[in-house]
Amino acid sequence: MDESTAVWALRVGEAELAVELPRRWAHSQGVAARAAGLARVLGEDAHLLVAAATLHDVGYAPRLATTGFHPLDGARFLREEHGADERLVRLVANHSCALLEAEERGFREVLEAEFPLLEEPLLVDALVYCDMTTTPDGARTTAQDRVAEILGRYGADSVVGRFIRRASPEIFAAVERVEAALAGQPR
Repeated sequence: MDESTAVWALRVGEAELAVELPRRWAHSQGVAARAAGLARVLGEDAHLLVAAATLHDVGYAPRLATTGFHPLDGARFLREEHGADERLVRLVANHSCALLEAEERGFREVLEAEFPLLEEPLLVDALVYCDMTTTPDGARTTAQDRVAEILGRYGADSVVGRFIRRASPEIFAAVERVEAALAGQPR
């Protein structure tokens, strides 16, 4: 993938989120900025990560929210309306431990069948890192503070609250792995 993919993702994300969900769009832009900062670790996959980061929450767009599970809705939209790259679609579908939330919502089998988890651990971890170290307004934060913010916003006993409590050990581990990869790279 090249830079044009990231530019395309920016256009699509802005068209779907900027007007109706400006805070969600601010978050997505912040996640994309974090992704751009990982270029030295990801090399040729850097543009793919930026595109996935930009589009990871596109499924929240009201016109796309058919199931109410944004990773699935967003991935289907990207595949069906845009014929997007399979790796990009699978990253969006599975971002930030989405399989665990899919299980809470009764969509695990559907998600696994339609969009198998990408077998590229650094790329998968990198998207978790970018998403979970960015606030809803697009600012940087820690993964611990982000998980606490999500719990506070949705409530511990909500579907999202149950999911995030289950996912938090893997989220924290993914963030640590990316931070270790960054520490091992020259600046």
